[in-house]
Amino acid sequence: MNRLILFDIDGTLLSGGPAKDAFHQGLLSVFGTAGPIEAWEFSGKTDPQIARELLREAGLEDPHIDEGFPRLWENYLRDLEALVPERPFRSLLGVTSLLEALEAEAWARLGLLTGNLEGGARVKLRSAEIRVPFAVGAFGSDREERNDLPPVAMSRASRIWGEPLPPEEVVIVGDTPRDVECGLAHGTRTVGVATGRFSADELARAGAHLVLDDLTDTAEVLRHLRDC
Repeated sequence: MNRLILFDIDGTLLSGGPAKDAFHQGLLSVFGTAGPIEAWEFSGKTDPQIARELLREAGLEDPHIDEGFPRLWENYLRDLEALVPERPFRSLLGVTSLLEALEAEAWARLGLLTGNLEGGARVKLRSAEIRVPFAVGAFGSDREERNDLPPVAMSRASRIWGEPLPPEEVVIVGDTPRDVECGLAHGTRTVGVATGRFSADELARAGAHLVLDDLTDTAEVLRHLRDC
């Protein structure tokens, strides 16, 4: 049986970069406002969810927001690409070694589960020089609610491998309580990694089956991902 390991991106695989500035520029260019972006909580949300929340706070109605979304994403991805060379994303410690080790394991299949647009995810991974291929992914461009993303990834994996994928053979790895919650909502295993804004205790309270301080001990993390 294949075990699908679905990684979040921001705070789990990489950090840094100009994404918030590109997002801010995109909102201003299309809607004339970015709402209360400086004080807003982004962690664990999808890009469309964040944009809708900010624009609603600025007084815009959903039909106006939906109409502007295609241009917003076009501008955001263009600005992200333009800003990345001067402010690249950085892979977190242990990530490259872990992904390469997982790629070599017969039981493991690599995937992404992230609130990023698919295009934004690719820009970030490329900038951070994370080149290990991910067989499947579910992105903010697929669904606006993060809790709706696990079935997308699982369905795509099942089509690739030609067999149903039991939720207990799926592991979601992320750095926020929302990463944990979206897995629990669909019966997957969940691993919290305290490399972002949230502590190990906060991830444990969210219900993670396992909490790690980081991904630096490749052998230990491999064992946990296989056996959790």
